[in-house]
Amino acid sequence: MSATATAPASAPDLRPVRERVTAEEWQARVDLAAAYRLVAHYGWDDLIFTHISARVPGPEHHFLINPYGLLFNEMTASNLLKVDLDGNLVEPTPYFFNPAGFTIHSAVHAAREDAKCVLHLHTVAGVAVSCQEHGLLPINQTAMLLNGQIAYHEYEGVALLLDERPRLVADLGTKNAMILRNHGTLTVGESVGEAFLEMYFLERACATQIAVLAGGTQLHYPAPEVQEVVQRQAGGIAPVAKLAWAAQLRMLDAKDPSYKT
Repeated sequence: MSATATAPASAPDLRPVRERVTAEEWQARVDLAAAYRLVAHYGWDDLIFTHISARVPGPEHHFLINPYGLLFNEMTASNLLKVDLDGNLVEPTPYFFNPAGFTIHSAVHAAREDAKCVLHLHTVAGVAVSCQEHGLLPINQTAMLLNGQIAYHEYEGVALLLDERPRLVADLGTKNAMILRNHGTLTVGESVGEAFLEMYFLERACATQIAVLAGGTQLHYPAPEVQEVVQRQAGGIAPVAKLAWAAQLRMLDAKDPSYKT
């Protein structure tokens, strides 16, 4: 035998996730898990598909995303995956992530420093509007709140090819909401709460549009000058998002606070 001993491999850190991460990362995990639970609560989930991601505070540009195979109402702060922009899992985990989710979310996180949260859905109403040539129509107050804020990205197939990322980012530009043609909806925000509220407005506007068009009657559009008034009145989403997000968390806490674990 060699007289030189081999140093033992370092043992994995088996402490609970909350004890292994910073307070800032833990808060990001709690908020993101809450967003997953809220999407399930509102019936916006699509079995185990679609994704929400959140940037991990710090210089590394890591982000958190859901383990592929878990339902949205199973998401907790501890079971979220931490991924880098090259698609590597940062920490050991028995789970893996959906490659299509990585393509979309890594593209936005890499390009938009302000996109702390990226939310992507496949709801019936959102997909339906994405299939309509005219896109989102400014025919109701909620839709008009998004006037001038909606980007569009053409469908290129299931988002598995990384070379789609530059085109997706270019189409999104500086806007915080996007309709993915023949696919679904996407929003971003400086916080999880902002991305969630942006998506709430977008999804509600889409659902209203589908209901209106189903009526089969001639549509009434507010005058152009009124459209401009509403666009100015919409202002920034941040102050309202804080109030709405706090209310959503109170509802979740009363319903099932296990997202915090």
